[in-house]
Amino acid sequence: MDSTIALILLQDGIVNGAIYALLGMALVLVFAVTRVIFIPQGEFVAFGALTLAMLVNGRVPGTAYLMPMLGAIVLLLEIGRAIRTGAWAGLLRTAITYVALPLAVLWATMQFAAPDRNLWLNIIVTLILVVPMGPMVYRIVYQPLAEATVLVLLIVSVALHFALMGLALVFFGAEGWRTPPFVSGQVDFGFMTWSSQSLFVVGTCAALIIALWLFFGKTLYGRALRATAVNRRGARLVGISTTMSGTLTFTLAVAIGVVSGMLIAPVTTVYYDTGFLIGLKGFVGAIIGGLVSYPVAAAGALLVGILEAFSSFWASAYKEVIVFTLIIPVLLWRSFGSHHVDDEE
Repeated sequence: MDSTIALILLQDGIVNGAIYALLGMALVLVFAVTRVIFIPQGEFVAFGALTLAMLVNGRVPGTAYLMPMLGAIVLLLEIGRAIRTGAWAGLLRTAITYVALPLAVLWATMQFAAPDRNLWLNIIVTLILVVPMGPMVYRIVYQPLAEATVLVLLIVSVALHFALMGLALVFFGAEGWRTPPFVSGQVDFGFMTWSSQSLFVVGTCAALIIALWLFFGKTLYGRALRATAVNRRGARLVGISTTMSGTLTFTLAVAIGVVSGMLIAPVTTVYYDTGFLIGLKGFVGAIIGGLVSYPVAAAGALLVGILEAFSSFWASAYKEVIVFTLIIPVLLWRSFGSHHVDDEE
């Protein structure tokens, strides 16, 4: 290996690591606030990439149909809650938000879909189609189990992963999809040349990480999420709704997954099950951060990306094994330095 190859591999590692860093931070966020190990994070990466790819090809993506279906389930759950408690206030707003609006979006998407649409408009439509699934998934799957143990929530996450992957196969098919690059061209730094698309991916990831830092440090909702992450019971005592925190957390996590999927779609062919492996690599970064530290998780994800790039050169057949083996010494190191604590009631 000479310096030119090493710099090319480093570039690939940084680009992939930036995506893994976003996913790792999303996993840390979800676990810190809701105690959910959000394994289906990778499915929303695939949903974002494949939805954009189908829109670019002038086809109506399956997620346009999935959103009203999830909304109808949310409405049924809210009707059941209203029957049990007698609290019917807000039911009309739920029907409009979770059923009427998704149906309107489905109709608009069917009218909008055409192969000659602007790529950036397709990106906006993709966000509109997929991001609202975050709060819907939380309401349907996790909110009824908000007080369950971490193990129960993990089992539910595994089941949700398989369900969403099956839906992705139904909606998008088994063939792979790819989108055109957001930007084209090359940027010469003298010692190496970067593609404009790679710089766009790294810059977008850095901007999102900075935006998340500002959100958690400077906004009221961000501080509410931090308070819920520190102590759920204490947050409830001071008037912070843990339901609101969970809904907002899943919205942010799904949005991060969708953006990550759209960023990787121009550089790799995405299949219905591609997101799972990408999400797992983000999970490795999150584990390095102990599922509590955002900076360490981001640094760990960057390490995963670089290790994967160099492993693909030295031992491409074993690159996945090498990456996931990294989690073993990290877990051993953390197990030696941690003490058992009971789950919060």
